[in-house]
Amino acid sequence: MTRVLVSADMEGATGVTCPDDVEPGTASWERMRPLFTGDVNAVVDGLLAGGASDVLVNDAHYTQRNLLLEALDPRARLLTGRHKPLGMMAGIERADAVVFLGYHTGAGEQGVLSHTYLGTGLTGFRIDGEPADEGRMNALTAEEHGVPVVLVTGDDLTCRAAEAWAPDALVAAVKECVSRYAAVCLPPTRSAELLRARAAEAAARLPRHPVPSAPADADPARRRGAPGGPHRFELDFHAPHLAAAVLAVPTVEANGPRGVAFTAPDATTAARTFKVCTTVAGAAMEDHFD
Repeated sequence: MTRVLVSADMEGATGVTCPDDVEPGTASWERMRPLFTGDVNAVVDGLLAGGASDVLVNDAHYTQRNLLLEALDPRARLLTGRHKPLGMMAGIERADAVVFLGYHTGAGEQGVLSHTYLGTGLTGFRIDGEPADEGRMNALTAEEHGVPVVLVTGDDLTCRAAEAWAPDALVAAVKECVSRYAAVCLPPTRSAELLRARAAEAAARLPRHPVPSAPADADPARRRGAPGGPHRFELDFHAPHLAAAVLAVPTVEANGPRGVAFTAPDATTAARTFKVCTTVAGAAMEDHFD
């Protein structure tokens, strides 16, 4: 049995180029939801054709209620909704491989809708001194659980960035970045062909009979592989008051007038602490003068 987790973000999906495309409740978001679901279905089809036996899709974007369950490939399952303990990586505990679908480049980097968790508040992010994004952070969590990243999809710059944090993964670029809000996009039929082919190739590379994962109710710490930590996370905000607010989080220290940093014993703890930091910073923003 080969179980694959698909961590599905939306900014890197087919056709997505502007903030309204990924903002729940807008007309543009409603238009892009079928395209996002289409990307997922193409990957699911490819994974199963390549030999995967089970595919769990984790809706990992914003409200985490973006994918259309009624249009999902019936052979897959959907993890939808918020407040999942591992967020974008929920489900990694029982996976044998993971796909990062619709991912994007990080804060301060070139790329379509580039950001890291916060749309504009976070301007820089580093892990262990290296420029980082959500992909690098999530890849560390996957590695800690002994799960390889086998496929990354998004724009061309995201695929290029993935070479640094998932060097063994296949990539599929569904659009070419022109600016943060413009891209040369493949039509859905063409991107589906590309995604299906790459997913099938990725699945075909996996062992057919991997060592069974631990049961879902096992101690999470014992399900993980050897921890690769500790890890030091550094966050740069666009305004001093955001950094000041985040200093209320235990283990977080000042790192310059607009920055904070913390060190965590392992990648999973680091990712959880990062999520707390960005949540606090987001709450500290003002609507018209953030």
